[in-house]
Order: sequence, then structure tokens, then C-alpha cells
Amino acid sequence: MPNGSEIAIVLVDASLELVPKEIAKHPAVEKTARRRGKRPLTIMLDKSLHYHAMKSLPNQEKRGRPDIVHLCLLEILESPLCAKGHIKPYIHTINGTAIRVRHDVRLPKNYNRFVGLMEQLLAFGKVPPKGDVLLEVIGKGLDVIIEDYKPTLKILLTEKGSRITPLELADKILNERAMVMIGAFPHGEFSEEILSKADAKYSLYEDVLESFITVSVVLRALEFKLGLYDSKGDVGNV
Repeated sequence: MPNGSEIAIVLVDASLELVPKEIAKHPAVEKTARRRGKRPLTIMLDKSLHYHAMKSLPNQEKRGRPDIVHLCLLEILESPLCAKGHIKPYIHTINGTAIRVRHDVRLPKNYNRFVGLMEQLLAFGKVPPKGDVLLEVIGKGLDVIIEDYKPTLKILLTEKGSRITPLELADKILNERAMVMIGAFPHGEFSEEILSKADAKYSLYEDVLESFITVSVVLRALEFKLGLYDSKGDVGNV
């Protein structure tokens, strides 16, 4: 890999946010907060719990699905390539919050524990609040991530992009200091911010893929290209 040995994978427009003030007093939100012993504005927006409250929110079809982010992060962080330090994960939330994730984070596999961790992150700006930082809010907007990583190629994966095979995509990624953007929301379109920053837009399949499947396909293609599954493969020396 040129210019270093990291590939940035950014979960963009990620459906990850605390309950917005517009619906903080809705009975469904107050019920969840009461049950958890927390204030409404400090809990995660979750469509499975707050569906009726969310009906009044703009862009609601893209919101309230932190489970998508959970699955995608597990795919990334548990991958062999990430374990060897060659993946640099980021999250860009639907509200534009830019988050840097350390590649060696041991993310909770339990969803409720994950939600608690993300609530702490969005409330305090980092996890843990004191000590060795594992996850950190680094600012607002995709430009913050671009400045932090400094890619030479920004790729957006979208069903509206040019068709490409996973192995062809892997070649393009490995020939640059690439930043790969993958949507982490359930429905709707990418924000103009994301679309305007992409240098190239590609599609891996004839239909829409679930976010975590897209992440998995990209990682497996890279790992195969790098010989990780060959008996003589040595990703540590790429």
C-alpha cells in the first residue's frame, strides 16, 4: 500500500444520535429514559423503541438505527486485516459528527452494552472519558475526517455507482491511500456532503446490499488480494 499501510473505512451518514430535543418529551422516549434511569436527551434514538415519536422528525427514514452501526463496526474491528492494524475506522453520523475509532477497540458484542458505550461517546466526546482514548469525537463534518486521514482517493460505495467487482475495487484501494465510504443508514439517499466529496462512486452488486454485507465484501476482497488466506500470506509486510 502506498503512503503508509492503512485503509480508512468510514461509515457515513450513520444512523447514530442521541434523542433530539424535539421529541424528548414524547411518552415513548420518556418511558425508555425512565426505565434506564437516564434523562431523555442522554439516551440513543432507536426506531424500535421510538417509532411513534420519530414520525415528526425530518429525514426520519434514515434515523434511529444504531444497530446498523453496531453490525458494521463488529465486521470491521473483528476482521483479520483490522487486527493487523491496516484498517483505520471512522464514523460520520447523520448529524455530521466525526468519530475516530481505534483499530484495536474491543467493541461489545451485546447490543445494549454497545448503546451505552455510544451514549457515553456522544455525551462526553470520547471513550473512556479519562485515560487511554479508544473512540473520540474529532469534530463536525466529513472534512474533519479527510483532514485527519489525508486520502489520495475517496471512494463511495452506492448502488448508483459504476459496477465493479470486489477484487477490482480492492486493486483500486491498494493503489492509493484510499478512504472507502459506506452508508450506515436503513433507507434514503446519501447527503449532499457525502456525494460532493467522493472522487469515485462504485457499486458491487445489482441491488442494494445491507451495510454490514458491503463492509464484509470489501474487507474479504482486500484480505484475499493481500494473500491473508494463503499459507504464505504475510499481511504484516504490505
